[in-house]
Amino acid sequence: MTDASQQDKLRQHFARRVTTQARVLLEIWQKYRNSGDTPQNLREDLQKASEKLIRYARRFDMTSHAEAGERLRSVLESWPESEALDAQTRDDIQAGMDQLSRCTLRRSDQEEEEPPRTYLRTPIYLAFNDGDYAQRIIRQMEFFGFRAAAINSTEELIEECNRQKPETIVIDVDFGEGDGPTGIDTIETIQEKHETPIPILYISESDGSIETRLRAVRSGGEEFFYRALDPGQLIEKIESYSYVNPAEPYKVLAVDDSRAQAKYMENVLEKAGMRSRVLTDPMEVINALEDFSPEIIILDMYMPGCTGMEIAKVIRQQDQLHSVPIIYLSAEEDVSKQLHAMSMGGDDFLTKPIDPKHLIATLHNRGRRARSLLALMIRDSLTGLYNHTHSLHLLENEIGRARQHGHALTYAMLDIDYFKKVNDTYGHPIGDRVLRSLSLFLKQRLRKTDHIGRYGGEEFAIILPETTLSDARNVMNEIREKFSELQQPAAGTDFTVTFSCGLAAWEGESPQELCEKADRVLYEAKKAGRNRVNVAE
Repeated sequence: MTDASQQDKLRQHFARRVTTQARVLLEIWQKYRNSGDTPQNLREDLQKASEKLIRYARRFDMTSHAEAGERLRSVLESWPESEALDAQTRDDIQAGMDQLSRCTLRRSDQEEEEPPRTYLRTPIYLAFNDGDYAQRIIRQMEFFGFRAAAINSTEELIEECNRQKPETIVIDVDFGEGDGPTGIDTIETIQEKHETPIPILYISESDGSIETRLRAVRSGGEEFFYRALDPGQLIEKIESYSYVNPAEPYKVLAVDDSRAQAKYMENVLEKAGMRSRVLTDPMEVINALEDFSPEIIILDMYMPGCTGMEIAKVIRQQDQLHSVPIIYLSAEEDVSKQLHAMSMGGDDFLTKPIDPKHLIATLHNRGRRARSLLALMIRDSLTGLYNHTHSLHLLENEIGRARQHGHALTYAMLDIDYFKKVNDTYGHPIGDRVLRSLSLFLKQRLRKTDHIGRYGGEEFAIILPETTLSDARNVMNEIREKFSELQQPAAGTDFTVTFSCGLAAWEGESPQELCEKADRVLYEAKKAGRNRVNVAE
């Protein structure tokens, strides 16, 4: 590497350091603006963050950031420590933040006509002894929408965690210098200050003794793996432990003829954060199953007109409800009758009066297991996306909604370009990693309401509800361009991958016809040179 390229690399590294600190300052202010309340430590947090920004910006000769930081420091010094934030001071701070925001825009942001959005996400800290490795991971993570920062010392890690609790920490077991505390020592200190532990991913140069591994687990270590892990694999692990996609609340259907018991059940479920539908008439259960699609069903054993066992048999006669847990709730204490009831389609039996904590714990256990089993049935094992069969089922459902409400619906088919060449050149494990990389990229860049499936091999299918063909083309083109820049690591070298895409708008045809239309357009994109998005006119 020449001296010039080395210097350029250092400048880029320093610029990212300053920009990261500037965004920290902007996010502190944005949180205050969104909440509407003035935290007691707002002035102190802003002062600390602005001082750090000025220090970094001066050290790395980034004049515009330094000037914006000094403007903010001047305003904050004029804000008396014991007084509330008045309108004039708030406006002055906002003006300083606007100046800072303008010089902190990414190059891609500056090309947008609309002002950039601020994403309020907690950071992921990388505490590695190898700074180059940390920066390589951060560059990869930016493609997936993560906010990550490299930490250079144990003191800095403790300071940053005190200021803001991170989503995840990835740390070397022996992080630190000299005879000071190790990575595990530092994490133990940090975890003591948080009520809920931070997920920790440890990296070790060695196999690790049982004593080391036990300490890692006790300090909140979720993973313990070797440095040989490449950035793609590490990002997959980080994604699974970050709170990007919080779990959806369980949908619980309860059937009990007692209005008092039904109301009690509804209150217990709502306080636990679950979505509930409570019926006092068991004859309404079929309609509720269709409208509500419950994940867990609670049935009273004895009701006027029918028993809970009879309702369970009716439910189990529907193929799509075979795996839904059914829990009986009754004052019946005869164990033989309880066992008989469970043999008639039930999964658990709780006796009244039931402790709310016991009920909620049972529902969580059954719900987790049911979701795991469902995922095995409807998701692709390699990528975690919906499989071919379930993707077609979702497409049929979305076509029904589009027909009912008159909404637009667009269907996309993707195919990785020259995927066979990737497998032949780098091996099938690397090819599998590319597939997982694209699946994670799509999940990060698309909405929760969009459905992403692996159609087969290197083909992916995406259902975009309430999306016009023009909007879908813009979205998919942006994803295609960004993904083509992502470096795929393999055997000490990096390579890039592209994909082709075919888009088709639903115009009244069947799901199979819509798939065939998108497939034809995809074929045209491949034939026209690949790495493009084609649209069915």
